Amino acid sequence: PVRSARVTALAACAAVSLLAAGCTSSDDTGADATTAGKAGGAGIKVALITHSAPDDAFWERVRKGAEAAAGKDGIELSYKSDPDAAGQAKLVREAVADKVDGIALTLAKPEAMKGAVAAARAAGIPVVGLNSGIDAWKPTGLLQYFGQDESVAGRAVGDKLDALRSKHALCVIHERGNVAVEARCAGVKKTFGGRTDLLYVDGTDSEALTDSVAAALRQDPTIDEVVMNGAQFALEAVESVKDAGSKAEIATFDLNDDIVKAVQRGDVQFAVDQQPYLQGYLAVDAFWLYETNGNVSGGGEEPVLTGPAFVTKDNVASIAKYAAGGTR
Repeated sequence: PVRSARVTALAACAAVSLLAAGCTSSDDTGADATTAGKAGGAGIKVALITHSAPDDAFWERVRKGAEAAAGKDGIELSYKSDPDAAGQAKLVREAVADKVDGIALTLAKPEAMKGAVAAARAAGIPVVGLNSGIDAWKPTGLLQYFGQDESVAGRAVGDKLDALRSKHALCVIHERGNVAVEARCAGVKKTFGGRTDLLYVDGTDSEALTDSVAAALRQDPTIDEVVMNGAQFALEAVESVKDAGSKAEIATFDLNDDIVKAVQRGDVQFAVDQQPYLQGYLAVDAFWLYETNGNVSGGGEEPVLTGPAFVTKDNVASIAKYAAGGTR
């Protein structure tokens, strides 16, 4: 729920702005629409709280999208993260204490976040989800959700591997208990006609990850596909394949500029882009729409999907410039 007096005032402001825009010439419509958005969002405070580790390039894309929406809408945005679920929940409670008008968060470990989300709802603060927790956002009490259905994405990868005639996949999980990552590998295993093995590694230790994947490849030379769950991990797997003297191909979930180049070189066979910039943008823009017009994307019943989108040698050139700019 939203504070009714505040919503009424904001909606009235937006209506006045729209009426004013209707009186201008068509050449000025774009500028007036932008001004109307900023006026309608003025004073709205939104906290974006994720489970990102420090300096994670993936989450910088989420942040850029969120900042773009905040700038367009005139929203005051704060961004904080903690890879520890208890730490993330603490940040949510702090946002509640700061009396923000909306909280966008990830549910990588939903059980740990339930209490903090309940505290936000009790304070009358709407909460939307993004990126992680597509099976948990409704039971946890979130208003909307923006992201990739990781199970669907995993199944799509399994079908892709069948089309490529792969026989034996190693799906590498870098964070045990992360529901999104686990769902991806489960999806691969469900549809892939070949054999799928799971390998759990420590994503915070790049050297150990590289060594673990290399050891698995040496132990079983029949592995012909390594499926990674993050752009930076895929690049580390490239080294693993070289170290092991393996002929395995590498596929990965998530995208960045380095992965685009790796796909162009042929070091990575394909990548699955969930469009993190879009996730951040939509999650923040949702609050402006909700507060000024009562809109709820998906009607509060269905998620808004941002992926999966496959990036291969065939289409990578059309995406390269956006990846270089840090938005894909």
